[in-house]
Amino acid sequence: MTAKPENSSKNGPAKRSAWVYRTPARPPLGDLFKDSDRHKAAFRYHVTGNIKSLLDLAVHFGLKAVPASICSAAGARLGAFVIPRWHTSSVKKTQRNLKRLLPDATEEERDKVMKRSWQNQGRIMTEFSIIGRLWRHASWHDLHHFTDAYAKGPVIVVCMHLGNWEIFAPKLVELGLSPSANYTPPAGRARAWIARRVRLKLGYGLLPPGKDGIRPALNILKEGGAISVFCDEGFAGKIRGPFFGRPPHLEGNLAVVARLARLTGATICPCYAVRRDGASFDGFALPPVILPPEAKHGERLIDDVLLLNSVIEPVIRAHLDQWYFIDNAL
Repeated sequence: MTAKPENSSKNGPAKRSAWVYRTPARPPLGDLFKDSDRHKAAFRYHVTGNIKSLLDLAVHFGLKAVPASICSAAGARLGAFVIPRWHTSSVKKTQRNLKRLLPDATEEERDKVMKRSWQNQGRIMTEFSIIGRLWRHASWHDLHHFTDAYAKGPVIVVCMHLGNWEIFAPKLVELGLSPSANYTPPAGRARAWIARRVRLKLGYGLLPPGKDGIRPALNILKEGGAISVFCDEGFAGKIRGPFFGRPPHLEGNLAVVARLARLTGATICPCYAVRRDGASFDGFALPPVILPPEAKHGERLIDDVLLLNSVIEPVIRAHLDQWYFIDNAL
């Protein structure tokens, strides 16, 4: 659902009404015997949807028995085959984005970045079955930033959609943070069930998606807990963060994190994981982001957002071939 603007640009940085998640409707089984439109919707849900769900479940549980290197490599081949053939719109967006973000690179260099991106996206899909194994063999760096901050009070973990970000969940749980994450279910009933099951088994708490997750997140932080928020976002096919030289706005999670940190005194701890080779990763915790004092509540909001953006944008620019939203519109 696309939100409508609340404030025009002449009144300052753009804001939008909060996004409210709606669970996809379940057509009654009896609609299979109704008029054409209702029949088609019911057939997609009860017949086609169930077949797809069975396939998704078979692939997910089948991959659990496969060695990690083979599972990941299969995803790389899948991504390199599927994306250029059946996602041509995404390919064109990626090409435009790389031309803008890597202006000094040659066309051949940008093409190599794009092809590595296809492989990484494919790997992410198949690796979801083996997250419980992947994180144990990753190399971790500067994790004391998490534990030091959590010893002092609430923490907002700001992760990025790089490499395979899912490996951070079990590591944070092992460190004692056990953060709750705002989570939007993927399309497809089986995929949504799998995603929820995997994350709960890893020890993550799941907050309701969109607007409904704000109040629970605020309560967790006020009680001294931890939450996880991604500040690099693709929403409705468009990149909301980082800004990449565009005018700053208050539409996305950069502003959400700044507001939550101000309201609760939480420490903002950025982190990211990058793929080293195949199914091997490096996970990095960056120094905490300290928001400067403000005399009046909210007066520094846009400055806070720009400060957070200045932390995540350079990391993502350095790893565009592993960034999940490179094929969204700028």
